[in-house]
Amino acid sequence: MTITATAVAPLTIQDAETLVDTARRAAEAAGVSAAVTVLDAGGHLLAFRRDDRAVLIAGETSTRKAYTALQLNAPTADLVDAVQPGGLFHTLPTALDKPLLFIAGGIPVHRDGRLIGAIGVGGGAPDQDHGFAAAAVEALV
Repeated sequence: MTITATAVAPLTIQDAETLVDTARRAAEAAGVSAAVTVLDAGGHLLAFRRDDRAVLIAGETSTRKAYTALQLNAPTADLVDAVQPGGLFHTLPTALDKPLLFIAGGIPVHRDGRLIGAIGVGGGAPDQDHGFAAAAVEALV
């Protein structure tokens, strides 16, 4: 029996720039100063941008949201309830020495059904950040 794997193009710098630009435009249109982080499938930084007026912590939260979405292959908005008391991942944020953040704004990026990276947005309300990241992912497709 022969199994062949179909190659999927990785997330490129051009893809990352598209994600950052689209998320930033969406945030700007909503009057939000944001930070945007894009990671490749290995969790390596491909692109980062923090607006001059964005709060400093937005840079850290955008990176942690992207990392969390990548590691769990799920939007961080879908994971918020899982870390509440009694939730499936309740102890996960403190069990690992990793920068996980269970606040909406991180979304995994897929190509042809395969995980190729993630985007995280920080600076707005969690629902806003999720919307900015979702707009960016939709623009990439």
